[in-house]
Amino acid sequence: MNKIISCVAIGLLAFLGSCHDYEEYANDPYGNFDALWTIIDEHYCFFEYKNVDWEQVGQKYRAQVLPEMTGEELFDVCAQMLKELKDGHTNLISPWDVSRYWIWEQYPVNYDERIIDEYYLNYNYRQSSGIKYQILSNNIGYMYYGDFGTVIGEGNLDVILSYLASCDGLVIDVRDNGGGFLTNVERLVARFVTERVLAGYISHKTGPGHDEFSEPYAYYFDPADDTRIKFLKPVVILTNRASFSATNNFVSIMKSLPNVRVVGDTTGGGSGMPFTSELPNGWNVRFSACSILDPYGNETEFGTEPSEGYDIDMDEADMRVGRDTILETAFAAIDEMIATGVCRQAES
Repeated sequence: MNKIISCVAIGLLAFLGSCHDYEEYANDPYGNFDALWTIIDEHYCFFEYKNVDWEQVGQKYRAQVLPEMTGEELFDVCAQMLKELKDGHTNLISPWDVSRYWIWEQYPVNYDERIIDEYYLNYNYRQSSGIKYQILSNNIGYMYYGDFGTVIGEGNLDVILSYLASCDGLVIDVRDNGGGFLTNVERLVARFVTERVLAGYISHKTGPGHDEFSEPYAYYFDPADDTRIKFLKPVVILTNRASFSATNNFVSIMKSLPNVRVVGDTTGGGSGMPFTSELPNGWNVRFSACSILDPYGNETEFGTEPSEGYDIDMDEADMRVGRDTILETAFAAIDEMIATGVCRQAES
């Protein structure tokens, strides 16, 4: 994965820097707005998928630009324009603020850490490499990984999975995980496979047109080497709308494995690989410049759905008595996989 990401980054740099001549933009409200609009117009990767008329969007917001407006006023206009993309990977970054689009604010929270800590972990859990873990009373292992930006150590994963090895199944909770490093996705997935697996496809921009993309090309993950601890019994991933970016990527890959079920809400999405460019005034714009597809060739920019039959929200009545509806459903999913021999099929 590292090599593939590096190749994509090099390709993007070559395209952004040498494909065509850049127009010089003045460091004034109109020049900075036009530079921003053009960068997005030529390099953003989801216009057609999201059916965004960027020309019309530009006209709408450029009409709000005035020559005497302050930097704060210009920032607000530009930020509102970028929100039309509905993309959590697209941000305008100034010295005083960062524009953002949070899709998960529109959906049920579907996670309460207090319920997990008090009623399932009894405030008694281990923590290693950013992962909180414990064996629950029903002999199901539980791991909570809240940030793919926290590096996972191979030795730490050995310690965690060795401790959980006697469990009948494993729950990996990535609710409220806003993403991080794709290298951590690869390192974690490698502990649940015994052979090379198709992780997905990548398609990058080849020109400034909205439809100018390379053919999708596959990338793969290899299993951890034989000296490392793996877990090949039933696994359930818990998700909510705040499972975003690298987490979305992790869920889409794990969902394709035969001994894995995804339970909860559709993830928050965020499948675009972000890239950063600079405006004449020194502001940076971060945007989705390369599309990553799931192992079936599907776009997951708007999220990865739970496994069939496992789309569920937290129940308020359950929450009042300290029950996590999504976690309880995960227990049932593990029981079902054990009963149907899914773990034996995955090992064979």
